[in-house]
Amino acid sequence: MSRILCAWSPNWAIANWRRRRPSPGSPDPSTVPAGNTLGEVRGHAPFALLETVRAVRRLAAVDAKAAAYGLRPGQKAADAMALVPELITAEAEPEADAAALTTLVDWCVRFSPAVAADAPDGFFLDVTGVDHLWNGEAQMLADFRSRLIANGLPFRCAIADTPGAAWALAHFGEDGAIAPPGGQGPLLAPLPPAALRLEAETWAQVERLGLRQVGQLMAMPRAPFGRRFGRAALTRLDQALGREGEALTFRRPPTPWFARLAFAEPISAPEDMARVTFDVATRLCARLEIEGQGARRFEVCFHRLDGKALPLAIGLSLPGRDAARMAKLFAPRLETIDPGFGIEVVTIAAHGVEPISGRQARLDNAREATVEEGLAPLVDRLVNRLGAERVWRPVPVESHVPELATRRARPLAPPPEAQAWNRQTPRPARLLRRPEPVEAVMALTPDDPPTQFRWRGQLHRIRRAEGPERIGEEWWKGPIENVRTDHVRDYYRVEDEAGARFWLFRAGLYGDPATPPQWWLHGLFG
Repeated sequence: MSRILCAWSPNWAIANWRRRRPSPGSPDPSTVPAGNTLGEVRGHAPFALLETVRAVRRLAAVDAKAAAYGLRPGQKAADAMALVPELITAEAEPEADAAALTTLVDWCVRFSPAVAADAPDGFFLDVTGVDHLWNGEAQMLADFRSRLIANGLPFRCAIADTPGAAWALAHFGEDGAIAPPGGQGPLLAPLPPAALRLEAETWAQVERLGLRQVGQLMAMPRAPFGRRFGRAALTRLDQALGREGEALTFRRPPTPWFARLAFAEPISAPEDMARVTFDVATRLCARLEIEGQGARRFEVCFHRLDGKALPLAIGLSLPGRDAARMAKLFAPRLETIDPGFGIEVVTIAAHGVEPISGRQARLDNAREATVEEGLAPLVDRLVNRLGAERVWRPVPVESHVPELATRRARPLAPPPEAQAWNRQTPRPARLLRRPEPVEAVMALTPDDPPTQFRWRGQLHRIRRAEGPERIGEEWWKGPIENVRTDHVRDYYRVEDEAGARFWLFRAGLYGDPATPPQWWLHGLFG
């Protein structure tokens, strides 16, 4: 059974507006009208944020003082000023509010790896199986709320089995309510119908019928309820009671492979950060080993006292669960972390988890080096330092055209099936990015190998040669009328007097005056 925490801020826009202006002596003239200061805004005068909706100025958000005067979001600004002349107003900043909500969602990862925004003023946390880190849901919720309040963010919170029930309790129930598993029904019954997140038209119809509580809707037979209020209203009721599932779009893909360490005192020294990285990785790798699993990607996140989350990620070429090896990969990146006033929590999550088998030692205790112990650590260091796009190996592709005969693959990826290099037609270890023209090519007959050529200003005299190997274009991949004789190539493997080996080709055939043959250098043998 899932457990969902919902947090909602009734004055999210107001709180963010004030937090973005911490200095009362530095008013922002673009958002505070002339004659008003931030001190007045923070004082006892009612305050509201304005927005333009279809060329009409309306209230976007109001504080508690303005709400006590009867003002509400959506009301025309002119009417509000007429009712409350002392109203202080400023311009709403929805983009900044959305960015702040995203930052807050990232901050919540310290409590749960699965966090979903509920724009514009709330979010959900899937806290299933993590409350034991705080010795229960009540202690976890108390810690969560106290940290939000300490940062000037007043939120109403609730925990229930479903997102719908948690949302209803956070918006209309008692602040800090915790519904027992399977027991959200009695807590939802006294709430108003708006707690079910009904559409405006449906909610108005429910009000006209005199239905004032969710319990009255729960008592109605399902068939008449669906016919009168529609399928959407029935779905909302079922989602709140857990009869029907509701999918949440999490900020980060949820993973059950998650570990967390909290500290009694903040840490900031580099050696302490390296040590806790190893400690939290050890805790997660122990779980992976018990389950016979390994992961290809690990993400460590350092949570500072000021609420910022600083993530670091590494990737493995093969699934692994060696904490010491992971700590070595994280170590060079720790210097990019600014601990600020200290790190209070560190978390780690594993992604790309898949089964891996253990390796049994031989009877004589002799152990042969495996790929994991040999090449894989080197590949991992190179990939995490240089980037995955810069470390690769070529694998064969079924094509005779040299430029199309290979593709990039992960260094330790399994080889493709039913494909191998043709040993009868060796290819150079290095192909030029583009074939380069060569000059002063001499050959006894048109189809004989060249006896000399000049490349990059240097003359090379051929001592040994092999060929030709004729390669034509893949004419079946395009219109037949585009096939041309100058697309035919005759390749030669040649060696000069100094021992250097080259891969030359002649493009085109002799006898066609419209397209005379041209010589090119395509690669170099090792």
